Amino acid sequence: MGERVIFHIDVNSAFLSWEAVYRLRCMGESLDLRDIPSAVGGEMAKRHGVILAKSTPAKKYNVRTGEPIVDALRKCPNLVIVEPNRELYARNSRALMEILRKYSDAVEQFSIDEAFVDMTGTELLFGKPLEAAYTMRDEIYETLGFTVNVGISSNKLLAKMAGEFEKPNKVHTLFPEEIREKMWPLPVRELFLVGGASEQKLKSLGINTIGELAQAEPGMLRAALKKHGEAIWNFANGRDVALVEAEPSDNKGYGNSVTIAFDVTDGDTAKNILLSLSETVGRRLRRDEVWIETVSVTIRYFDLKRTSHQCVLEHTTNITDEIYRAACRLFDELWDGTPIRLLGVQTGKVTREGENRQLSLFDDTDYEKLEKLDRAMDSIRERFGPDAVRRASFLKPEEK
Repeated sequence: MGERVIFHIDVNSAFLSWEAVYRLRCMGESLDLRDIPSAVGGEMAKRHGVILAKSTPAKKYNVRTGEPIVDALRKCPNLVIVEPNRELYARNSRALMEILRKYSDAVEQFSIDEAFVDMTGTELLFGKPLEAAYTMRDEIYETLGFTVNVGISSNKLLAKMAGEFEKPNKVHTLFPEEIREKMWPLPVRELFLVGGASEQKLKSLGINTIGELAQAEPGMLRAALKKHGEAIWNFANGRDVALVEAEPSDNKGYGNSVTIAFDVTDGDTAKNILLSLSETVGRRLRRDEVWIETVSVTIRYFDLKRTSHQCVLEHTTNITDEIYRAACRLFDELWDGTPIRLLGVQTGKVTREGENRQLSLFDDTDYEKLEKLDRAMDSIRERFGPDAVRRASFLKPEEK
């Protein structure tokens, strides 16, 4: 089989575009929200009034996604703001996926407004990659009324990076031979999975562009950012072996997630939620007498964008504290300060045989004590209920 061909499809200003099309086609309005300074904004009472999406004319006033509505109105007093319509967005998302599945059986929905499509071996049906991408883009616009960007490459990472180039309504390629010219000159923050914390650490090492990251010493990056450093070094060099998964993988791990009723904007609150999730996951592992080797954290932001990151532990574990510490490390690498609506902790590589730990001179953690503490808390909760014992960090100030 020849080189893989992967498309990344991303709706341009999804919420705003979907609102505009609905108002034009279904409500008979003549004014297109995409042609004027406009934005989709969260409900003032429940969402603290943040901008979820904005039109291209609104960008000229420096209106930014995630900022308070009151700030956006100061910049652009004539900004037209409409409240979000979740059902409408879900319908448009489903309609988009239906069109994509006409081109390939291998469609992986990455978020509500973007997906990967494996187009390998479809040339006889739809032509060469560029031809197929333009056909797909045009069908989406003619059928559904909104525009998309299509990124094309031989793997998911590079296809997504290509899709982020000039917008809207564009098709871009980023094959391995184009990396040096098209991707390396970009700021390092533009690389997938480089969040705010990672960017600052890289800048402290004198690394400001993706090209500088790609040519850096891997050992130095691993020392500074651990396994995440090695991962983003591979990404900077265009290496990604992840397959397009048409259906979610079988559940081979234990996990838990929570949708939050308010926007989480501070790290302490987020980490308290991660601790609660880690406790639930750890308790299930110990109940089933299994251990895990990998931990991953998922974040879904206020605009429904989703990101996740995974790490491999040095030893298998079912200790809550170890799961939590790994989750916090991943969170710090991922989070860039954008308001959070969902957090999840997942574990994988489940085994029924726990490893004997190799003692380290640099690790004085009493793992045996932690195991006994976890089991004692499990026993108390099983006998007297889940709230019979709580960590001090979960107590309200008046309860402490």
